[in-house]
Amino acid sequence: MSVFSLRDIRKSFNGNAILKGVSLEAEAGEFIALVGPSGCGKSTLLRIVAGLDHADSGEIRIGDREMSQLTAADRNIAMVFQSYALYPHLTAGQNIAVPLAMRKLTGMQRLPFIGSLLPGQRQVCADIQRQVQTMAVSLKIDHLLDRKPGQMSGGQRQRVALARAMVRNPSVFLMDEPLSNLDANLRVHARGEIVDLHRRAGVPTLYVTHDQSEALSMADRVAVMIGGNLLQLAAPQTIYDDPSHIEVARFIGQPRINLLPGKKDAHGIVQFGALRLASPSDAVSDASVTLGVRPEFVRLRAEGQGALAARVERLEFLGSEVIVFAKLAAIGETMLAKVIPGEVRGLVAGQAIGLDMDPAHVMLFAEDGRRLPATPVSAVLRETARG
Repeated sequence: MSVFSLRDIRKSFNGNAILKGVSLEAEAGEFIALVGPSGCGKSTLLRIVAGLDHADSGEIRIGDREMSQLTAADRNIAMVFQSYALYPHLTAGQNIAVPLAMRKLTGMQRLPFIGSLLPGQRQVCADIQRQVQTMAVSLKIDHLLDRKPGQMSGGQRQRVALARAMVRNPSVFLMDEPLSNLDANLRVHARGEIVDLHRRAGVPTLYVTHDQSEALSMADRVAVMIGGNLLQLAAPQTIYDDPSHIEVARFIGQPRINLLPGKKDAHGIVQFGALRLASPSDAVSDASVTLGVRPEFVRLRAEGQGALAARVERLEFLGSEVIVFAKLAAIGETMLAKVIPGEVRGLVAGQAIGLDMDPAHVMLFAEDGRRLPATPVSAVLRETARG
């Protein structure tokens, strides 16, 4: 049974559907990254889960308990915001202590001067300070407890925000692009820290990001949202290697996937250049389809060789690899190939070349975006002969 689940969450603003029936389940200790382009509904979904906004319909469950009608304070859900949302007039230690003070102290006990005179207040405050110190040591920010946010770097403020969320021992963690304000090097380092902290906490985490590299490198499973719909929820490698929809294939992958127009005949054969793919006739017959192939499965050939004639537009050197942009002579589309530097030695813009695609890694998509089964015709013929 799942520890945390969303069931058919829907939300509209001024008649515009933002969330169109989003459902997902997370197990104990599972890290799910919610990824998609800006405006797809990721942050809206997170705010609904946190109780900062309300869904038009749907259920939010933690274990056997339905949370939709509870206030944010009663859900025991911790959220880390993109801006960190630290109180600027409080020290790091005071910021971390806020959720504990709100939970363990009464309104009177929280009052300055008067609160310290009430029975039991000092003992509770001492316990809060011990928890703050323990959490700060685990995040290696114990030396920052007396500093205010304006005296800390972005990475330090991010750790304080994480400590404030973790110290309350929540049932679910929510993170809304917590690394977007960090520089590139610190962001890569912080990824590992967040994953490590998540594993130690052992509670479900829903992590929103528009950065697919964060999603693929950090998550146990990745949820891809496009236009308010959750198109696919799967392990990172499955999302990359086996996208269920053309929009998932288009969004995931750097550099972008190559998408080429094709036609499927009445016999279920799709031909593009010398490449021939077989798709079952009951999938889509005699219709337009789209072929997809990742740049790493495109091979460079000499002019006059290969399945497709092309001309080099430009090269992008990325250190251990080079991205070749080549315009196909037949259709005028630009195709990308990802190769090692040695393969492009002497290659220049404007040069005529040939391209081949690995047929085993070519995907096929229907007009409505669904992934279609596709098998190289040569493999079909071999299987028929063997039978």
